[in-house]
Amino acid sequence: MAGIRQGRLLEERALDAPMDKKTGRRPARSVTVNRAESPLGWLKARGLLSKRQYDAGERLRTDYERAQLAPKVTMTWDAAPVARGRSGSAPSYDPTGSQIDAHRRFHAAIDEAGPGLSDILWRVVCSGDGMRQAETALGWPARAGKLVLLIALDRIANHYRMR
Repeated sequence: MAGIRQGRLLEERALDAPMDKKTGRRPARSVTVNRAESPLGWLKARGLLSKRQYDAGERLRTDYERAQLAPKVTMTWDAAPVARGRSGSAPSYDPTGSQIDAHRRFHAAIDEAGPGLSDILWRVVCSGDGMRQAETALGWPARAGKLVLLIALDRIANHYRMR
């Protein structure tokens, strides 16, 4: 259930079970999120992105998050590895099937966008940088990033076969 209130794009997201579409009832555990908090949501709320471009960007970000490609920002509290010899053993990385699939989808979409467009996609969609911050980091002139981002979003929308 999405709605626009006071310039916000609010959406109810289930934490454990999907929302019942017939009755509109919330699941036992849900959270209301403001989709306009992301740079894509900000651009969409101002009419600068089409629904297709916004959906393509959100799908790319979902794949990025499901693949757990973001850097860790806290300490890993896993148990210490069992020593095998003097140096011990390295912790094993055991990704789930959904992580592997998301990783493949993410990289296929980024590859489809191309080397010049993948930079702005990663910075704005995945990293959450604002347009000004992304343009500065890439050494681009002001307001050049928006046009490049729109082209990149169209390319990944084609890749995801969105209408």
